Amino acid sequence: MDIQIQNDIKYLVIGDPVAHSLSPQMQNAAFEVLGLGHPYAKLQVRTGDFPEFTQFAREKLAGFNITVPHKKTIISYLDSISREAALAESVNTVTVKDGKLHGDSTDGFGLASALADTFELKVKDGSFFFIGCGGAVQAAAIHFAAHGAGNLFFANRSIEKVAELVSKLYAAFPAGHYEFCGLDNIEKIKSFISNSGAAIQGTSLGLKPDDPMPLPPELLKEICFYDTIYKKTPLLQYAQNAGLRTADGRTMLLYQGAKAFEIWTGRQAPVEIMRQALEQAVIAGSGEKK
Repeated sequence: MDIQIQNDIKYLVIGDPVAHSLSPQMQNAAFEVLGLGHPYAKLQVRTGDFPEFTQFAREKLAGFNITVPHKKTIISYLDSISREAALAESVNTVTVKDGKLHGDSTDGFGLASALADTFELKVKDGSFFFIGCGGAVQAAAIHFAAHGAGNLFFANRSIEKVAELVSKLYAAFPAGHYEFCGLDNIEKIKSFISNSGAAIQGTSLGLKPDDPMPLPPELLKEICFYDTIYKKTPLLQYAQNAGLRTADGRTMLLYQGAKAFEIWTGRQAPVEIMRQALEQAVIAGSGEKK
């Protein structure tokens, strides 16, 4: 690959695609308020580009974020990795120091902070229902279990995949309680929802206008609903119309980015400045970003 970025760029978000990312607007607002300029940009990196890109990162960067589909692929190129990221098999934040690459996952922290911000829900001793079992859900589940969640429930299309996650959770965090079912198991999903403080939609369904809803919307009753996609999906719209407390994925994006900023700089992230920049970016992009 031909990597062409300005010399003052020391941080990147990489993905394939990556043009949609709002991280540069949010992160540069944080760097600017601390007098650190605008050192953050985005770069499309394909899977075959990783040997060249990681060598470039070792020589030229101070850190980078990873978005889909590379959160697992990057791991084999790292020199070290945090326990949570290793368990989740997902890295979204890399720090470069002395030519070495260290991986972290801030997705779980981001979701936990978002639920506290929007619904005043605490992870410790809490109960949560996850729809889907992709990388973000796995990272969040590991973080929640590590921080004392009482009950974690999952509904996923692939039983094998979610069973593997639950087995991993019991092995690493045996004090918690974890259950799962298929997305077609209506009675089990009803039970999960009635015993949870929040339902978290973690699939990609809703990004496209013709996407089906991940589960029958009428199942969402008397629960807070959080959609990790940051646009108004049909399921989010239904939940709002039903009078539920709802939020989209902007706050998760905000807090996972703030945590990455603090890991890189060792300084407290200016969260409200980052929030304002993110909101402005969403409005400028008509709110249809992920």
